[in-house]
Amino acid sequence: MTRYPRLVAGSGLVALLALAGCSGGSSTTSSSSSAGSSTSSSTSASTSQGGAQGELTVLAAASLRDVFVTIGKDFEAAHPGTKITFSFGPSSGLATQIVNGSPADVFASASAATMKTAADAGAVDASRLFARNSMTIVVPKDNPAKVDDLSDLADSTVKVAICAAEVPCGVAAHKVFDTAKLSVKPISEEADVSAVLTKVSLGEVDAGIVYVTDASSAKDKVQAVEIPAADNATTDYPIAVVKDSAHHDLAQQFTDFVLAPEAAKVLADAGFAGAGG
Repeated sequence: MTRYPRLVAGSGLVALLALAGCSGGSSTTSSSSSAGSSTSSSTSASTSQGGAQGELTVLAAASLRDVFVTIGKDFEAAHPGTKITFSFGPSSGLATQIVNGSPADVFASASAATMKTAADAGAVDASRLFARNSMTIVVPKDNPAKVDDLSDLADSTVKVAICAAEVPCGVAAHKVFDTAKLSVKPISEEADVSAVLTKVSLGEVDAGIVYVTDASSAKDKVQAVEIPAADNATTDYPIAVVKDSAHHDLAQQFTDFVLAPEAAKVLADAGFAGAGG
């Protein structure tokens, strides 16, 4: 089999993503254990619009789990009296929740298409891109199927897991197969990228397609096999304030914070590319 070099996480990448259970629903995480002091303070000019306080609910793609928890803690530290609760899951499902009126303040999606679903329904304000990601193959640490090339996934004896077709990471996986002109028949299509990682790390499948950032964060449990650049796919991450947010000004401050240099560094350290790169 033709070998391409395995993707090795660079020293700048931070192991970020805690593997989620194989569940179709979203999970909720608070970025801090308490709301903090009721006294407000100003932030840097690049991120603060004043002393707004309150509780924000942020719905975000599963691949943003740990970077957003870190960014959320930084935002709370800069905005005493504010508490952020995150709900992570597949972008398509989160968009449906927002369109159906589920209480939320901010939506961060792993694809422009799912954000457009919410925008077309009039559920969110204008969105802005803040990051970009690409795909890689992950295999169990012992790589029992000896997968070292994208073409190996077309072997009928290799058990492959990808995200469901309606989920951004599933869309990207199918784009990779189409570009490479490969016929791959996954034995499992999961709700989100975290579930794919769990399948691979437990050895329930021989390989999976996930985001580069997720492979880096799970490098103690899986190893990555690089997808050639000519066959790879990228996905953009837009963020928007939910129109019915009960804390619209504070939600806008959070989206501004995600686009500010401090948060951009957190994203870059995790392996995300800038929205323009």
